[in-house]
Amino acid sequence: MIQFGQDFNWKQLIVIGIILVGAFVFSKIVRWLIDRSFTVTSEKLKVDKTRYRFFKNAVSFVIWTIALATIIYTIPRFKHLAITLFAGAGIMLAAIGFAAQQAFSNIISGIFIVIFRPYRVGDLIKVGTQEYGIVEDITLRHTVLKNFESKRIIIPNSTMGSEVIINDSIMENKVCRFIEVGISYDSDIELACKILQEEAKKSKYYFDNRTAKEKKEGLDPVQVRVLKFDEYSVNLRAYVWLNDPLNAQLAHSDINKGIKKRFDKEGIEIPFPYRTIVYKSDMDKANEGK
Repeated sequence: MIQFGQDFNWKQLIVIGIILVGAFVFSKIVRWLIDRSFTVTSEKLKVDKTRYRFFKNAVSFVIWTIALATIIYTIPRFKHLAITLFAGAGIMLAAIGFAAQQAFSNIISGIFIVIFRPYRVGDLIKVGTQEYGIVEDITLRHTVLKNFESKRIIIPNSTMGSEVIINDSIMENKVCRFIEVGISYDSDIELACKILQEEAKKSKYYFDNRTAKEKKEGLDPVQVRVLKFDEYSVNLRAYVWLNDPLNAQLAHSDINKGIKKRFDKEGIEIPFPYRTIVYKSDMDKANEGK
């Protein structure tokens, strides 16, 4: 245990304080310069902010590591203690190395994420069984997702490297949304399909994904398919292309609302199961009357 004595005086405490304060101030200045540089260059070069965020976190880590090493090297007692630990505490170092294995795994995984970019800051992704979220930050240790309830989901980078990731934003912003609805067997199926197409096109996020050939052939941009004949409904699915995955849920809700209003107006029934309950006492009375 380190004790305050002749070889550990207030001057050394001041030196430690200066180093820590200097590291804090220098880290803040460097991070501010990186932020400013990114803001200027991103407007001209469209730089991906994923790498700059990771680089900013890595620089802070390096600065504090250097500060810690400087304190150990500057203070003789710390220096002797460090030499003693490294020289004679092999078991302790092995334990520390084992404990730090996961941390190093996260750092390496974070570097691979930044290099190969399976997702980027700002992407809408789904990780394994987790819900969808927007990538808010990628640090040395973990990835931060912000879900639609404005909650932060913090996932270790090593987990991100081993899980299946669904990325709605990696190549393009357009996304195909399935609008599914069931109609009764008595309803006009052609009219129902037409309503689905018209309501989908009313969305401000609607996107015409047809090729030039499909446009020339007159193919409708919203295709409607009959999925199956259920016990009490004919199930339809409209394939609706939208220009932004972040707005897909909002567009889906608006389209469903429009479909329900149109169905009510045009006499298209959305069925639900009917159940007839017969009480045993009623059956006994019926049998007695025979």
